[in-house]
Amino acid sequence: MIMSKRQRHYSPLSPTSLDQTELVKTTLDDDSTLMLIDKWLEHRQPHEAYYEWFRDSRDRRQIPNQRQILIWNKGEFDTTNIFCRTVDTGRLMPLHRMWTTHVYCHRSMQERKLPMLQVVFTMLPELLLLRGMHENCSEIYIIVTDLKRQEMDDVTEYFKLVSRYSFGRVCKPSIERQIQYEHMRISHTLHRRHRLPCFPQIDLTLRAIIAEKKPPFLILFSPQPTSYSQILFTHPSYVPDEEIFCDYPTGCPNPCCTEDCEMIRFPRRGLESASVLEIYGGNNRGFKAARVEGGEASPEKDKVRKKIRKIKERDMCNWIECDACFSEQLAQPSYAAARMISARSDKDSNSDGKASDARKDIDGDSGSHCSAESMATSEESHHNRNSNTNDGSPAEAPSHHAKSGSISRPAGQLCSKCKLVKYCSLEHQRLDWEEHKRVCIKMNWC
Repeated sequence: MIMSKRQRHYSPLSPTSLDQTELVKTTLDDDSTLMLIDKWLEHRQPHEAYYEWFRDSRDRRQIPNQRQILIWNKGEFDTTNIFCRTVDTGRLMPLHRMWTTHVYCHRSMQERKLPMLQVVFTMLPELLLLRGMHENCSEIYIIVTDLKRQEMDDVTEYFKLVSRYSFGRVCKPSIERQIQYEHMRISHTLHRRHRLPCFPQIDLTLRAIIAEKKPPFLILFSPQPTSYSQILFTHPSYVPDEEIFCDYPTGCPNPCCTEDCEMIRFPRRGLESASVLEIYGGNNRGFKAARVEGGEASPEKDKVRKKIRKIKERDMCNWIECDACFSEQLAQPSYAAARMISARSDKDSNSDGKASDARKDIDGDSGSHCSAESMATSEESHHNRNSNTNDGSPAEAPSHHAKSGSISRPAGQLCSKCKLVKYCSLEHQRLDWEEHKRVCIKMNWC
């Protein structure tokens, strides 16, 4: 007789799986997304806030080697003509890249016939930008709740606490008690107010999505009393740049509302206003503290801790099907973000030596950014000396590609017209020209 596999027990401190969730999943494919985009463009008003913001972005001063860029150089207002630089591969991609949306909700919301298409349509401009920023983001995950604003803020702070100290880490007993207390407090509060789904199901599903799917971001959405959402990022490098999105619309239809009235919590002030779950990378603070307070550090827990994935930024050939990588480094937030993270680490640390090490890390990060900019400048000047055309053709690229595991990498050549993208060969530039020509113009960079 074959015994059935025992169902995993749910706990706020134990790993979860999507097999445990009782939420109903609705999947919207690429065709549904394309239909929503066409509908949004068709019903755009002449003075609509999002259109005015994209129009104003055409005059925004930008730097060619900037990590995040949003450009609309040619054509009418359409997602095929607006390009965004991806933070994970450095490619310049149009916003019309499609994606699949997975919406999780309580079964009663389906019985009330809450349309999932309307959920996606409510935050469609934000999803377009976030999808455009991340090339490896073909799937977007949304958890639909009926939480109110303050309740969603409490839930967000709870997930920040959990991800910082216990996700893939061994946390000290005092933190375990704090997590269990906050989990119980929020669960009882939401249960008393008859919120759906219950908080254990929200917690279980969200942590399972992060662990199994590893998305760059996911969204908590609430349609009551008015549509309201919270975007949760899984790494600081995934957060939109403040210099580009500082004046992004709040999404509120009331023209008299203040900046605090944000229906969609899009981080217009960068990391300062973003909700980031510290999942990838980080230090071993919780692991070491567990040893100090008597926590056991078993080999199994060591193995879980070592599975924490490090996020890397790559500078790749702009042809979407090319794997040539010109540079690769661990993802770092901006200098201001690094300073903010370091200040918080210094506050939590009891040792002056650790605080000085954190400051040294910041200095090292800023130095690496300067080196990268100098390298890009030298590559650009070298390219300009070797190129005699002004039609967007690159100079001759090296004849070799970097093999897997080798130290040497192809140098890459800038497009001589716009100086925004790199290619490993003239052939790949020709293959990419059908798409790149919609943004390529001669630009006078400062």
